[in-house]
Order: sequence, then C-alpha cells, then structure tokens
Amino acid sequence: MSFMAAAKVFACPFVFVALFSLVASDPDLLQDLCVANKAAGIKVNGFPCKDEANVTEADFFYSGLANPGVINNSVGSVATGANVEKISGLNTLGVSLARIDYAPGGLNPPHTHPRATEIIFVLYGELDVGFITTSNKLFSKSVKKGDVFVFPRGLVHFQKNNGDKSASVIAGFNSQLPGTQSIAATLFTSTPAVPDNVLTKTFQIGTKEVDKIKNKLAPKKT
Repeated sequence: MSFMAAAKVFACPFVFVALFSLVASDPDLLQDLCVANKAAGIKVNGFPCKDEANVTEADFFYSGLANPGVINNSVGSVATGANVEKISGLNTLGVSLARIDYAPGGLNPPHTHPRATEIIFVLYGELDVGFITTSNKLFSKSVKKGDVFVFPRGLVHFQKNNGDKSASVIAGFNSQLPGTQSIAATLFTSTPAVPDNVLTKTFQIGTKEVDKIKNKLAPKKT
C-alpha cells in the first residue's frame, strides 16, 4: 500500500468522528447574550437576538414560580413554566424551569418532553413518579420533600399525588423550551382530529368510547 493510500485509510475514521461531533451536540455560544426578540417576526431555530443596547435586567428575571399555581382542571395538577417564553434572556442558553403543583390525588398525566431531560426537586408533599423506556420497562419511585428524580429526554413519564395533602416540585430542563406532549390530549384532542378508526384500532375500543374520551378531554369553553 502506498503512503497516500495508507493516509486516506487512517484519515477516514477521524473525518467521520469530526463530522459526527458537529451534528451530535449544540454549538457553543458565539456571544455573551442573545436575549430573545419575540417581536422580530423572523422564524429561526429559537429567537433572533435583541439589540444589546435594549437589554435590561428584566430580561433575566421572573417571579412566577414563587406561589402555587391555580388548579382548575379534572386531573388535579398545573404546571407553570419559566422558559424562554417567560424569560427572554434564556434564549440560546439551553436551560429552563417549571413549577408543578398537585392537589391531593392530583396527576400530571403521562407525557413527554421531546427536547429535554427533566429533573425534579420536591418542595413539599409526596409523589409516585415514573418513566417508561422504549423497551416498555417502567422505572418508578415514591419521592418526598427534598428528593430528586430524573426523567430521560423524550420518554413517557408521570407524577401522581396519592396523598391527602398538596404537593409541589420544581422541574429543571436542559432546553430553553422543552415542549410538552400529553399522550391522551395529543391523541384525542388534536386539530385536525386523529381519525376515529385509528383510535378504535389502537386502543381496541368502540367509537362511542372514543367520543366519551374526547368529550372529557376537550378544553373547557370560557
């Protein structure tokens, strides 16, 4: 084998590794700040940057997690986000928080975060929590005040308050906007609607049962 041929053979794995590293992780920040300019009207992956001359301390502040959220739904829980939609300064930083409050017996129904891993810290109360892997294995745990639990990115997970007192957690995400897809609501309240024959065959139920579930999950009219 000639020297040039040998060089090409040994170079290929290093080129592959270099290319893979480019697509396997987010790029580093190219500036100190990129406060979201939500009024720009430009569609990008995230938000365009506000002129730094117009950035203030208010772009990095939010007090919305200080008090429990108002729970007025049938599942008995409410999530209050502290993401880039509330804190413009989070744009490009790859982190966010949420506060989740649970009434006695309340449930944060099975859902996923397609863009983030979630880690919760229990402020008070006790919860049964868990996630399901793609091999259909359930990992579950009872957690109480001061405990921490992690839900891997994209996996279906839930939290249930089985106690007779309220509970609350602070959740951290490695995304400025992790996104949330509640499994039941996604399938039964989407617009346009998922065809009934898809739902009946998936869940092995009749159209009457599908209609009942849709009616129960439909957003309340104000």
